[in-house]
Amino acid sequence: MEKDPLKARLQRLLGCMESGLLERETAARLTLLAALSGEHTLLIGPPGTAKSVLARRLHLAFQPGHYFERLLTRFSVPDELFGPLSIKALESDRYQRLTERYLPTANIAFLDEVFKANSAILNTLLTLLNEGEFDNGDCRVKVPLISVVGASNELPEDDELQALYDRFICRHAVESVADENFVALLELDDQSREPDLLDRLSHAEVDNLQIAARTVSLSDDALSLLKALRLYLATQNIEVSDRRWRKVVKLLKVAAFTNAQTHGEPPSKTGSATQVSLWDCYLLQHCLWNTPAEQPIIERWLSTQIGAGSGFKTERLEKLIATWESTLQTDQKSQTQINNDKGQRLYYNREGQKTTTEIEREWRHRDGLALYLSPPDQDDRSNDNQGYTKRELSDRFFDQHYQQCHIDGHWQHIDQYIAHPANRLILRHQNPPCLEPTVHSDTFIQGRLDENKKLAADIATLRNSLEHSDAAIEQALGQHLWITSSVLGSARQVLSDNLQKVSNFERRLQNVIAAYQQLGKRKASRQSTSTSTYSSSKTA
Repeated sequence: MEKDPLKARLQRLLGCMESGLLERETAARLTLLAALSGEHTLLIGPPGTAKSVLARRLHLAFQPGHYFERLLTRFSVPDELFGPLSIKALESDRYQRLTERYLPTANIAFLDEVFKANSAILNTLLTLLNEGEFDNGDCRVKVPLISVVGASNELPEDDELQALYDRFICRHAVESVADENFVALLELDDQSREPDLLDRLSHAEVDNLQIAARTVSLSDDALSLLKALRLYLATQNIEVSDRRWRKVVKLLKVAAFTNAQTHGEPPSKTGSATQVSLWDCYLLQHCLWNTPAEQPIIERWLSTQIGAGSGFKTERLEKLIATWESTLQTDQKSQTQINNDKGQRLYYNREGQKTTTEIEREWRHRDGLALYLSPPDQDDRSNDNQGYTKRELSDRFFDQHYQQCHIDGHWQHIDQYIAHPANRLILRHQNPPCLEPTVHSDTFIQGRLDENKKLAADIATLRNSLEHSDAAIEQALGQHLWITSSVLGSARQVLSDNLQKVSNFERRLQNVIAAYQQLGKRKASRQSTSTSTYSSSKTA
């Protein structure tokens, strides 16, 4: 009997893994996807949340093979995982383990409290998880291991466990069933469905699938997203190793490849037309966090980026339009100084009359008496701009009998001192320039309009892209193999929000364009008025 298309088989396998469980759709998808990618999954959460159940059901998704399960403690010894030492081999001076029915011969394994692994176990476990190999005595053998599901109540704290933690590409925090589903939990049917033997995957199929997935490429949008995400994670102090990035891309390619398999071709015979799309990148939220608190941070960022259309950057567009609004205000308020018919700049004096004098000087008086500066040896000759009358000068600085003061090495009489203009207190008045609204040239106005219309065209293209994404979202996510339906509503909301933002950007930009068109009309109106005034004057 010919097997159904790969995607249909995987959908049925997922249905069996999720049967009789609540709120475990994401965990089931991640464990199966990781296994198909040759990677491993970590489930973090309290006891009694179906972590081991998912591992056992994952084992049933593959053709018969050995399943291994073990609870680790800090007292666990290598024999418990890798098998006891062979007595016969020791008698022959060989160090060899009896691995049958232990981890080195399993295809699916569940390691509970995996971070309780001690140093005696750790190095062997790392090699087995990463290279799929096991050192048994003096030879290294390839193991049939497809995937390990690790479980823990807590994250690793010791530095020596970080390498083990990094081997689990998919990570998911498993919580107790929510209150709204508590009654459904109590009434849940305990019976689960086992997959049909024809649906179960063989080792050869998994190997061929991974080989075929290598032909999948990253779309330009997905590649741009990954680069932007790496920069964003750095700002959030979320560290991701280079090895992890490589394995994440491998997982995305497997996800895209399997999601596209609807026609029943063997994986090894498919072409390379499939690409990792932005939608596939939603899975990154389950691969890049180091603590559960970081997962929603990554999810929110992805939600603002994915499905928004290529090149959609809310912050960038907001800054561009805000800059044009500010530039418009500057251009509208721009003023030019008026010149007279001789080309001299005009100013307003204190009486409000036009003058070519920029700075006017006024001899200061008090009560009708002229005011003077003190002799040069004083720090503040102006007396805080109050100056001195002749009498005040005489009393404070000049000899009472001869009316003289020693200045610059010479005796100087007060009459001689006050007669010198440099000793008068003078007020300098800065006349404000005569200004009128700037008449911008036609070239200037047209340049502003061209730039704004180009930006408006780009935003219109973006709006069309968003509308297309909104129309295609059901097809992209509604039947997606690895992304749960809950993401569909979130993605729709993001698209709706982005469309609203784009509509607001278009409205603001149209206001800017209309204002620049009005500036051009103002210029034409002023030129018309000027021509009319000139004609009337000439006629008169």
